[in-house]
Amino acid sequence: MNKFIVLISVFLFAFSSCDKDDETQIPLVTVNLSYNLNNPEFVNLQVDNGWTYVSGGSRGILIYRVSSGSYKAYDRHCSYNPSSSCGIVSVDVTNLVAIDDCCGSRFILTTGQVTQGPATRPLKEYKTSYDGSTLFIYN
Repeated sequence: MNKFIVLISVFLFAFSSCDKDDETQIPLVTVNLSYNLNNPEFVNLQVDNGWTYVSGGSRGILIYRVSSGSYKAYDRHCSYNPSSSCGIVSVDVTNLVAIDDCCGSRFILTTGQVTQGPATRPLKEYKTSYDGSTLFIYN
């Protein structure tokens, strides 16, 4: 009976540790930012599907405008193999998808969900609120 339990434990450990996507988590970083979107540097966020990069988070933050008054903020740290020094997502030419050039994972910007692996987890999303002029990003 004890050998059976040991075999099951080894089997479960082996399968749970094979997925690089679950090796580690994206580092927890305190985020408490605010941006006046009326400033010229944020002109891209005046239109739907507009985006910009800002400092913060683990490897930078991608701000994406879904629609008027609706914004998403994602950590640029790819969710696949987060312990790798590679893995920063960038917006592609369509302005609808973020891509990690290291692993090839693709994420839809309206939700952060994976559209192409090897990543299986969505982008890390920060909370946002917008008061008509200032966008707040926090966790």
